[in-house]
Amino acid sequence: MSRAAERLRLLINHLDRPPADIRAETTGALSFNSSYPQRLRYSWDTDLLTPDQRLSYEENGFILIKNLVPEEDIDRFRSAFERICRQEVKVPGLLDFQEDAELFRYCNLPQVLQYVECFTGPNIMAMHTMLINKPPDAGKKTSRHPMHQDLHYFPFRPADKIVCAWTAMEKVNRQNGCLVVLPGTHTGTLKEHDYPEWEGGVNKMYHGVRGYDPQHPRVHLEMEKGDTVFFHPLLIHGSGMNQTQGFRKAISCHYASSDCFYIDVKGTTQENIEQEVKDITNRKYELGSDITFQDTWAFRGRLVQGERTSL
Repeated sequence: MSRAAERLRLLINHLDRPPADIRAETTGALSFNSSYPQRLRYSWDTDLLTPDQRLSYEENGFILIKNLVPEEDIDRFRSAFERICRQEVKVPGLLDFQEDAELFRYCNLPQVLQYVECFTGPNIMAMHTMLINKPPDAGKKTSRHPMHQDLHYFPFRPADKIVCAWTAMEKVNRQNGCLVVLPGTHTGTLKEHDYPEWEGGVNKMYHGVRGYDPQHPRVHLEMEKGDTVFFHPLLIHGSGMNQTQGFRKAISCHYASSDCFYIDVKGTTQENIEQEVKDITNRKYELGSDITFQDTWAFRGRLVQGERTSL
């Protein structure tokens, strides 16, 4: 038995209780499902992840899978992406691509979903899609993305049933602003976020996390075309400046178990993003003041595997 496999065995043996239904974890009710593979806190044993990969996600909050998305698919996504950039087609939303059939194929790729299931379970919703076209920095450092936790933007829980898949559409390195992560920060709680006080400003809705340890060890995720990183929504991460002359492209989707449920964020650190999202939605779609933060997410969500049980 490898060292990683032995550590996983010890983790499983020291679970205080069997894997409970996610609502039971929140309410304290006892409802157990023994028909699905053994779950640690952050992952299911579906026989896909190696012991090293599963242990890495449990301890660090991310895993990088090399060459997961074929070049042919990446090239098709890039062509669709470029048609949008040239305004040959119009897609609702600036970066979201739920309504573009070709780009949404990314969210349904079997090789992506088989990894997603390791973290969400079998019922999977695609909740948030993004085309990321990081521009060359114009000298004001505005191409940076401040360190943040994705859960700040989501009014649904539990966090441990949410995962992001982020795929490089070309070589991504420190020069063009690769992702940088703080391993292990997914084991903490959601922190306060707001706009960072950066000279030159910051992009709209690019909130930064407050009160994290800037001396925490960092990992720069340098990736090749087709490489895909899966990470937990509490993992603190961001990206640096694009110091090259070209745009840096990536495609991503946040997935959640359809068993997740919406929460009211009033009175929490998420109130600021709730109000900002509602204001933007009202200005763009003229839906009136009755629109809720939860509504903006329910509108986006798409079932991609299994059954839609809650979200």
